[in-house]
Amino acid sequence: MQTDSSPGTLPAREHLPAAGAGTPVLDVVIPVYNEEKDLQPCVLRLHEHLARTFPYAFRITIADNASTDTTPGVAAELAAHLPGVRSVRLEEKGRGRALRTVWSASDAPVLAYMDVDLSTDLNALLPLVAPLISGHSDLAIGSRMAGGSRVVRGAKREFISRSYNLILRGSLQARFSDAQCGFKAIRRDVAQVLLPLVEDTGWFFDTELLVLAERAGLRIHEVPVDWVDDPDSTVHIVRTATDDLKGVWRVGKALATGSLPLDRLTRPFGDDPRDRELPDVPRGLARQLLGFCVVGALSTLFYLLLYSGFRAFTGSQTANALALLVSAIANTAANRRLTFGVRGRGGAVRHQAQGLVVFAIGLALTSGSLAALGAATADPAHSTELAVLIAANLAATVLRFLLFRAWVFPDHDTHPRGTR
Repeated sequence: MQTDSSPGTLPAREHLPAAGAGTPVLDVVIPVYNEEKDLQPCVLRLHEHLARTFPYAFRITIADNASTDTTPGVAAELAAHLPGVRSVRLEEKGRGRALRTVWSASDAPVLAYMDVDLSTDLNALLPLVAPLISGHSDLAIGSRMAGGSRVVRGAKREFISRSYNLILRGSLQARFSDAQCGFKAIRRDVAQVLLPLVEDTGWFFDTELLVLAERAGLRIHEVPVDWVDDPDSTVHIVRTATDDLKGVWRVGKALATGSLPLDRLTRPFGDDPRDRELPDVPRGLARQLLGFCVVGALSTLFYLLLYSGFRAFTGSQTANALALLVSAIANTAANRRLTFGVRGRGGAVRHQAQGLVVFAIGLALTSGSLAALGAATADPAHSTELAVLIAANLAATVLRFLLFRAWVFPDHDTHPRGTR
């Protein structure tokens, strides 16, 4: 396996442990704030479980987030009497700050964390870190949404959790299933590159880390977990949700403007099969027409669904404009990759801007059709509106293909597949 040793890139995955003698393979961090009652039973249970089931040396690090009760004393007592347990004191609150501080300084090749309430069954810990030790994956997360997971929690928290993950999928194109389960692990070499890019110091830290890792092309392993909600949790749901949404906006804006240096992490491993050249595939007009028709059919269905949804609470012209705008952005992105074979981020903003010009032409066609229908019939039926819009969209689709081929992606035949 070839290793890229250039600055800012990650080496090829290697089987762990690769640590020196006496260095733990796994460092499990427990971030705590005012947990004087739960801390001791949590650490004792975790320590006993690791000593009994984990085949390598381990460490448990208690990261105290500026607790004001007797938590620091409890942590110090545990560190003094249990081998492999240490305590770190931070003078500022923030779970993300605690994880960043401990992970950045740790010498263990695999870093993990879990919540002090131990809501997640500890039997999932070895399956969580095993893919990181073997070199198969870069990060691992416990998922309450994965098939096979068993979760006990109230309807309110279930709704909030699922809604949040839907927001991440819709806004940041996240593909991982559970951003906030307090049960995660990461390889130290990956953490050293990713942590400087993560800004959040609170609860959004997990999400930001995962989004950046996914956008960088790193492999995230998901483990279904058994999880029981802690009824005494001190997490402030409304404030946390507000901070998370602010974080989503900030990260989404940074990704859209290209201000995050993720390119240095892309394709970090020399054996990535996506880097292998594919056999040359004819990219003539017939193939492009087929791809464009498939994308166009899906885009039309997407557009009609959006229009019907927007039409429920706004006028036909506004619903049409909104539906066409959203579907046009998706259509341009899909055609860029699937029809014309353009890979990578280069020129993406320019292509979308040109696509919006094409969208404006389509808007003029469909809006003109609606205006003509309104002039002919005072109160047209919804089915009639849809029929007129379908016809207008077919005409706009033909024009869109011609403009894409001649103007937006004019050099589609000059680049071999996979080189753009």
